[in-house]
Amino acid sequence: MAATEPYAPASVTGRVQGTVRRIIVYILLFALVTTAAIGLSGLLARLLGERDVIAGGDPSGLALSLAFTLIAGPLAVLLWVFTWKRLAEPQERSSVAWGLYLAGMSTVALITSSTALLDAAASSLSGDWRGERFATGLVWALVWGWHRWMLRHPLKGATRLAGVADVIGFAFGLSIAIGAGIAALGGLFDQVILGSSAMTVGDPWWRPVLQSAIWAAGGVVIWWWHWRRAGAERLRTTFSGVAVIALGVLVAGVLALGGAALVLFVLLRLAFDHTDPLRVLLEPLGPAIAAVLIGALLWVYHQAALASRSSAARHTAALIASGVALAFAASGIGVVVNATLGALTPVLAGSDTRTLLLGGISSLVVGAPTWWFFWRGADPATPGRRVYLIVIFGISAVVALIALLVIGFRIFEFFFDSAVPANLLDRIRAPFGLLLATGLVAGYHFTVWRRTRPAVSEEIPVSRAIGHVTLVTAGASRGEVEAIRAATGAGVTVWNRLDSPEPGILADATQLVAALEGVVGEHVLVVVGADASIEVIPVATRVRSDER
Repeated sequence: MAATEPYAPASVTGRVQGTVRRIIVYILLFALVTTAAIGLSGLLARLLGERDVIAGGDPSGLALSLAFTLIAGPLAVLLWVFTWKRLAEPQERSSVAWGLYLAGMSTVALITSSTALLDAAASSLSGDWRGERFATGLVWALVWGWHRWMLRHPLKGATRLAGVADVIGFAFGLSIAIGAGIAALGGLFDQVILGSSAMTVGDPWWRPVLQSAIWAAGGVVIWWWHWRRAGAERLRTTFSGVAVIALGVLVAGVLALGGAALVLFVLLRLAFDHTDPLRVLLEPLGPAIAAVLIGALLWVYHQAALASRSSAARHTAALIASGVALAFAASGIGVVVNATLGALTPVLAGSDTRTLLLGGISSLVVGAPTWWFFWRGADPATPGRRVYLIVIFGISAVVALIALLVIGFRIFEFFFDSAVPANLLDRIRAPFGLLLATGLVAGYHFTVWRRTRPAVSEEIPVSRAIGHVTLVTAGASRGEVEAIRAATGAGVTVWNRLDSPEPGILADATQLVAALEGVVGEHVLVVVGADASIEVIPVATRVRSDER
């Protein structure tokens, strides 16, 4: 049998050269478009009266704007024409570099234009016309519209990473709406709760509220356009799922639970702690109520959005909600222990620990029931629950290590530094409370982890008759891979489909394991269709092409 030469076709070198060329071209195009937009914004600001057009007023600024516009602008146009012509080729349109450029430029243009325009609109309420901000917003809005047109072009638009800009857009708009909405509602509630004492000297109370409302309305418009109009809510990619869970579960949970704990804290202080004036006690109440309302609204809406997604996404959302509530409960335990130890040293502590104790009770009362509700509803057989337990162990180890280091430092400092106040308990009570809370959390979850190990192994049918599994799907999470590996004892290789019309539609781990039950073969091919259907195909061992 004749020896064969190493397989190194020239097409591989050509693909590498094409990839490097595209990266360089799109980086240059990004830089040129950005530079030209900055220059054009500066010139437009002068025309709108922000600065004197005559060079004597600001000659260096005028020269810089002209250089950016008249040099970078034409170069950007020439490079874009060259690039746009090549996008008729399928390999150019389907390149990752083209999708990354459109996503990056669209995101930069969206953030720059929206923040500038909203800032100009909000500032105009106080008579402060910011023509430069308006000019910046207008120019970058044109850049955004231009790149959105290219992104959605039927013949030359990006075929890869096409939904990244929409996901970032709705997340950015929702973030603005959340922050500004809390500020606006908080100002309204402050006016109702505090009355005239909430007014700022020389500034009517409604002006900052209305300015925040403008920002909130702008954020809602940006969110709606990307979520509904551009179709981000229909995406089923991993990136979109992470964004929905991060904003609709993590952020919403922190706002709702944090606001509820603060409301309860204010009420407890009104009932049991009168060390501060009434106005000081009531000051946090308005923003806290606003945070509860915004967080609850986010939570309810995104629960409906998660209902149409995979069971893995819903389980992940429930576990993240449980983790957020657990953080509040654990911090409440630590603060309660801290306040209890502080009560044992009232003279040396120098202050009443009642306020600290009420804060810990508020966090514990809000966090503990919420954690128990979501934790009890989590399916113990899902791989995500075990990942959650491992994450809890890791975080607990880090927190416990930091607390131990602080306690050790305080102890050694107490014995070796004569200038330190002579009360060791008062110095270590804060890290000790944190260490105790972390130990309780880690201990409970360790017992759960030990208890669920046999339950998981019993519920997953074990078949050791498979040598290797190749999973062909539009995308697989680590949970699906680990479930197949645990059930079969075989190695798993994942191949991503390129022909799926809706990438990200997955089969559940339990469905994949059930499909492999009773299958025997050295190599098994598992194909997940676009409709989450599963086809299992035992295949023969690969035969080398040079064998005779």
